[in-house]
Amino acid sequence: MKVNVIVKPKEAVLDPQGNAVCDAMRHLGMPEVRSVRIGKYMEIDVDGEDVDLEERLRGLCRDLLSNPVIEDYELQKSEDRGRRTRLRQGYGAAGRDQRSEVSKRK
Repeated sequence: MKVNVIVKPKEAVLDPQGNAVCDAMRHLGMPEVRSVRIGKYMEIDVDGEDVDLEERLRGLCRDLLSNPVIEDYELQKSEDRGRRTRLRQGYGAAGRDQRSEVSKRK
């Protein structure tokens, strides 16, 4: 099974790299571009589909692949013919979901 992880800055967080790319796009003849957000995209190939696999993948995204203070993540399961199913949208401090458990464990 393939899982795709998309990590991007929270809306409330400034994105200087995105702003620089947006300015460059405008200078290169694309005045229609309003904003750009720069993030990370990861493809993870996993064996099996354990019952707790999704939970462990969410933990991996939360603890390793994203910074919950400034980033949100989206976990998608790849299916046949390129279709994707969203498994879980992750939120940082603003969402107050499972991420608050990380600070309790430390």
